[in-house]
Amino acid sequence: MDILSSKAGGILTLEFNRLERKNAITSVMYQTLADTINAAESDAEVRAILITGKPEIFTAGNDLDDFLKNSQPKEGEAFTDRPVFQFMRALSGSSKPIVAAVSGAAIGIGTTLLLHCDLVYAADSAKFSVPFSQLGLCPEFGSSMLLPLAAGHARAAEKLMLGEAFGAQEAYEMGILSKVLPAADVLAYAQAQAAKLVALPAASIRTTKRLMRPARGANLAAHIDAESKLFGEMLLAPEAKEAFTAFFEKRKPDFSKFA
Repeated sequence: MDILSSKAGGILTLEFNRLERKNAITSVMYQTLADTINAAESDAEVRAILITGKPEIFTAGNDLDDFLKNSQPKEGEAFTDRPVFQFMRALSGSSKPIVAAVSGAAIGIGTTLLLHCDLVYAADSAKFSVPFSQLGLCPEFGSSMLLPLAAGHARAAEKLMLGEAFGAQEAYEMGILSKVLPAADVLAYAQAQAAKLVALPAASIRTTKRLMRPARGANLAAHIDAESKLFGEMLLAPEAKEAFTAFFEKRKPDFSKFA
């Protein structure tokens, strides 16, 4: 299974388990994540959700082969009904507290999904990046709203426009992470923090989470929809085609011919 799911002690653990492909996420994996998170919403046994990867890598983001195969418009299907967007809605709309444990690289949605988690713990060696502009695309999953709110416009613009990787300490300073830890301690620490949440009154935790995010709600959902529409349009544009072609041909893309 490319997504491992387990329940124990009130914690639902979701683990990226595709190490041979750097935990790159396919449509099937997104659907599994969406369905599992949605099911947890009405499962009284689940009082916290923990998302993790492998010690070597959190996730390389979208599996580009799978992503491109599923990028063309399909009759009768809205672009925003695809599994990746179902996952986005499930995670951003979850009332349960969500904890993330990050080791290795968190690329693309591997970084943006963290903006929807409540407690995020990362290894001091972890790396983050949101390289959408480098692929001829725009930010997704509300990151063009949430990252400036967390880090301020200037720092968010540097990450979202240039798309360059940054380290755990900088991610912490930007407000993306709760704590930076030695790599060997990350998962156990995140599990212990999730267990603390489980031991507290569930209604108090859910209400606190809801009160902390009053400005998000409908505004965030609308922002994600706007990003998704533009993302879908840009995915079919010449710049993205050049970026993906260059990636698969292992060469540097040339955007100079595009206005």
